[in-house]
Amino acid sequence: MENPHETFPPLRDDQRMMLNSVARLVDEVVAPRAAEVDRTAQFPWDLQKAFAKQGLFGLPIAEQYGGLGESLLMQALVMEEITRGCFTSAMIVGTPAICVYPMELLASEEQKRRYFPKIATGECTPCVAYSEPEAGSDLASLRTTAVRKKDHYLLNGQKRWITHAPVADLVVLFARTDPGSRDHRGISAFVVDKNAEGISIGRMEDKLGARGSVMSDLIFEDAKIPLDALLGEEGKGFITAMNSLEKERILAGALALGCSRGAIDYAVRYAKERRQFGRAIGEFQGLQFLLADMRTKYEAGRALLIQAAQKNDAGSSDRTMACAMAKFYASETAMEITSHAVQVLGGYGVTREYPVERMMRDAKVTQIFAGTSQIQQLVIARKMLDL
Repeated sequence: MENPHETFPPLRDDQRMMLNSVARLVDEVVAPRAAEVDRTAQFPWDLQKAFAKQGLFGLPIAEQYGGLGESLLMQALVMEEITRGCFTSAMIVGTPAICVYPMELLASEEQKRRYFPKIATGECTPCVAYSEPEAGSDLASLRTTAVRKKDHYLLNGQKRWITHAPVADLVVLFARTDPGSRDHRGISAFVVDKNAEGISIGRMEDKLGARGSVMSDLIFEDAKIPLDALLGEEGKGFITAMNSLEKERILAGALALGCSRGAIDYAVRYAKERRQFGRAIGEFQGLQFLLADMRTKYEAGRALLIQAAQKNDAGSSDRTMACAMAKFYASETAMEITSHAVQVLGGYGVTREYPVERMMRDAKVTQIFAGTSQIQQLVIARKMLDL
């Protein structure tokens, strides 16, 4: 596919140069590693170092803390560019960003100066801990507690589906500081050293897709954390999590778009080269219909995502609905587009010798994390109905 960043959205020269630099890195380093990363399900530290060298972990971090201070739109475009080559690799860049979002809103100046420069350089690998065994989409029902003592908090509970927990140094987590509460008002946010006593890794997940983006439970057993681990004020965690999730949904939509774009690129090349009945299979009308459907839905999803990211950057009042629509449409169509790509390749499409089956497995992940497709539909409908 021709470079989609050339004309839309309008970009500064330095932004276009950055995307071109990322594209070269993807073509030369990231994409050639994608199949092995998927097969071994091991976190690719070499790719993490490559991204750190380009400063990509600093995308969401303000320049005063050593970052690039880029817009959410630019972050999404970088994520899409990486994902077309390797979904796991994009998660390496995206996961620190979703840790930064709640810290931007709640962290003190001292906390920002302590953590942001290390995250921006890749020296510190963070993860964010929202979900629990009985609190995934229903975050307000989380049970992990942080009980305040004289000079520390005592942390107890279990977090589930925590991306990069096994390799992280730092955890941004949400816990109940008011044990008597049963709703969102008792939830607070913390930034915690993952290697602190009382914090351990639980079961590792063997996943369908995003296999090199390692995931596990985090277990807290009377873990003592300092009082200054609290982000902002007690009770402000839930609202912050919801605001941060809007940005996370943009990045999830960008991951979905990257899957779609990678699948389209491969399917088109294959359709030009593969011959049956004496001619390239791309000359057959039935296959042309599939390709046309794939490209049209990709472009529609990209337009929705760009609009949603721009609304978020501008602080628009309707950004919540826009983010939900973009994530919903991009992830649903990514599943359809990657499935079509498998169909274009026929029997080869279902083998691991070719990348489209991996892209289809990765696309499925985007329908689930950062709020399932059904959760996005609820958000959209409730905004429509003023509920």
